[in-house]
Amino acid sequence: MIFLIFFTFRFLLFTNFCTFATEKRMNMQETKTITAYRRGLRTKILSTAMAGFLRCGIRALKMDDVATELGISKRTIYEIFGNKEVLLFEAMKHYYGERSQKFQTKALFCQNVMEIILVIYRMKVEEFQQTNPNFYADLEKYPQVLEFLEGENQKNRVKYLRFIDRGIQEGFFRSDVNYELSTRFFNSLGNYIMQNKLYMQYSMEDIFKNLIFVTVRGMCTERGVKTLDTFL
Repeated sequence: MIFLIFFTFRFLLFTNFCTFATEKRMNMQETKTITAYRRGLRTKILSTAMAGFLRCGIRALKMDDVATELGISKRTIYEIFGNKEVLLFEAMKHYYGERSQKFQTKALFCQNVMEIILVIYRMKVEEFQQTNPNFYADLEKYPQVLEFLEGENQKNRVKYLRFIDRGIQEGFFRSDVNYELSTRFFNSLGNYIMQNKLYMQYSMEDIFKNLIFVTVRGMCTERGVKTLDTFL
C-alpha cells in the first residue's frame, strides 16, 4: 500500500519535481530491501527460538542463546520482539502455521481418514521426540500462549467433527457414537495429563500412543480397527 501511494504521488508531480522523485524512488528501493531482510531475519529468529524452546525448555533458553546461534546481537531480537514472552508467543504461532501447512500438504496424498491419522501420529511422535518435557511445564507460566493454544483447540474441534463425518462415510468410524461428547472426554484426558505432569513420568510418545489406542479404536468400526492395527 505504501509503495502504491508513493508511485501515484511521484507520477502526479514528476514534471516539476524530477529530482525529488528520483531520490524518493531510491529510498523506497532501499526500504523494500531492508524490509525484506528484516522479514527474513524475523522468520529465522522465530524458527531458531522455537527449536530452542522445544529442545531446552522455555526457561532454560536465553535470548543470548538465540542471538549467538544466529550470529546477531541480543539487542536486535529485543528490537523486533520486545521481550521473551512476545518471542515465545510469535514463535508458537509461526510453528503452528508451518506445521499446519506441512500437514495439509501431506494430507492431500492420503486416500482416507486412516491414512491421515497415520500422518498425524508420525508428525506428533517426531515432535515429541524433539521436545524437552520441561517445555510443557514452562508453558503454564505464559497465559497469552495458553490462550492462543486454547483458541487453536477450539478451531480444531470443528475440524475434528468434519473429519469424523468423513470417517463415518468411508466406513472407518462408527455412526452410533456421540462425538461431541467424546471430544470433551478427550480434552479432559489432555488436561489431566498436563495438570498432573504425566509427561515427567512417561514419554509423551508413549502417552500419545496409548491415547490413540484407547480413543480412536473405540470409535472405529471393525474395518477401522483392522486398518488402525496395521498402521500402528
